[in-house]
Amino acid sequence: MRPLSTENHIELEGTVATVLPGTMFRVRLDNDREVLAHLSGKMRKHFVRLTTGDRVRLEMSPYDLTKARITYRLR
Repeated sequence: MRPLSTENHIELEGTVATVLPGTMFRVRLDNDREVLAHLSGKMRKHFVRLTTGDRVRLEMSPYDLTKARITYRLR
């Protein structure tokens, strides 16, 4: 039996459109959709800062395509 965190997830890239309170972000995906995203635990732990315009890698659940988790800030 697999843990729930390693379920099938969709990896996408996008650009931070808006910075919201509580480490939440509105991210515009490359296909012109917007999702609500939060920072992953490792990014919170290492105090990675994101601003508007940053390119990020996201993980999305196939069950809810309106929310995502930011896992990496691209250069």
